[in-house]
Amino acid sequence: MAQEIPYKIFLNENELPKQWYNVRADMKNKPAPLLNPATMKPMVYDDLRPVFCDELVKQELDDTTPFFDIPEEILEFYKMYRPSPLVRAYCLEKKLNTPAKIYYKFEGNNTSGSHKLNSAIAQAYYAKQQGLKGVTTETGAGQWGTALSMACSYFELDCKVFMVKCSYEQKPFRREVMRTYGANVTPSPSETTEVGRRILAAHPGTTGSLGCAISEAVEVATHTPGNRYVLGSVLSQVLLHQTIIGLETKTAMDKYGIVPDIIIGCAGGGSNLGGLVSPFMGEKLRGERDYRIIAVEPASCPSFTRGKFAYDFCDTGMVCPLAKMYTLGSNFIPSANHAGGLRYHGMSSILSQLYHDGLMEARAVEQTSVFEAAETFARVEGILPAPESSHAIRAAIDEAIKCRETGEAKTILFGLTGTGYFDMLAYEKYNNGTMGDQFPTDEELEASFAALPKMPEGL
Repeated sequence: MAQEIPYKIFLNENELPKQWYNVRADMKNKPAPLLNPATMKPMVYDDLRPVFCDELVKQELDDTTPFFDIPEEILEFYKMYRPSPLVRAYCLEKKLNTPAKIYYKFEGNNTSGSHKLNSAIAQAYYAKQQGLKGVTTETGAGQWGTALSMACSYFELDCKVFMVKCSYEQKPFRREVMRTYGANVTPSPSETTEVGRRILAAHPGTTGSLGCAISEAVEVATHTPGNRYVLGSVLSQVLLHQTIIGLETKTAMDKYGIVPDIIIGCAGGGSNLGGLVSPFMGEKLRGERDYRIIAVEPASCPSFTRGKFAYDFCDTGMVCPLAKMYTLGSNFIPSANHAGGLRYHGMSSILSQLYHDGLMEARAVEQTSVFEAAETFARVEGILPAPESSHAIRAAIDEAIKCRETGEAKTILFGLTGTGYFDMLAYEKYNNGTMGDQFPTDEELEASFAALPKMPEGL
């Protein structure tokens, strides 16, 4: 008799993965290296040490080691909220009248409200081990800033957060959670840094972007003794830490013989999507199994679907290394949509290479359509999802409806990155009918692409 699959699949703490998985080790076409903007040569260990923690630099540059041991102190912290549940969305399936089986990995069961704590605690740990005094960072919607504030409080580190200005204004309670954990929070761009003042002069009244906030955080880190910069997405080290999500998911699915046909994640910089799909992508790269993997991004910031695969600065102030990625241009400032965590101009180099090689697909969805999906999910599954996560929900619902139309009983897996209880202004606008959809024009994108750095031939 087939084993009965529970509504929620919980692993026990002994099943918690003890290593992170580095998908780059299985990639035939490795992500292009970060480049030093002064020399246009690949960044090496000594180039990155002034910005990042030493151990994180090693993880960033290593594209051959398949697994990294998770330090015991991090595992002990993980046990406070991990393993997280894998949930069968029976009620959503019934609502949609679909033969599809829908599962979601829920990452919102911690105070930060999202998956971001998985990497925040790792980066804070390595900073503490190195004997640093504090770290600086940026945050969009605030999930990363909240998670890092928690992690720094745990390890007694100073934490300076530059929060994208529109999110700082839209989400005051998220800001206050960060301050409760001891973080210093500044709206970005600000007058407190040289690069912030330069951005404000060039873009008066701007609502900011993650690219702006990164520039300010890097400037402060490199000018403050005993501090380093940490990042919540995009970088390979971050995707490495987030593979705890996909590794747990795969263990839970294997336990009950569940094989997903379609795997879906929201995509901003790539931390959640990369973390969820990496172990499955590894199987695909090794030829062991095939999956359809879908990245879902906002139509207002469509890096994959309308961007260029090119070397670009990781920040608006052009003080960071160059990364080869799908980008809208480092000076592109997206409209102030309500999925603040997805408002980055570029995409992880790992995911960009996988997408470029045809190993995954991408789609862009409108904001009002995303919130329609979010409310449908909330009403039947009992969780108010974050706007970022709701991009994945939108695509999962669309795929389930296709199954209803074709009669195919596919198994769909998506990542529910966190909760939306600090996003009530956005829900209010949707419910009041005052939310709109924004799309960059072709002219705006072409103007941004024209400012991409001129690269030597062959790069």
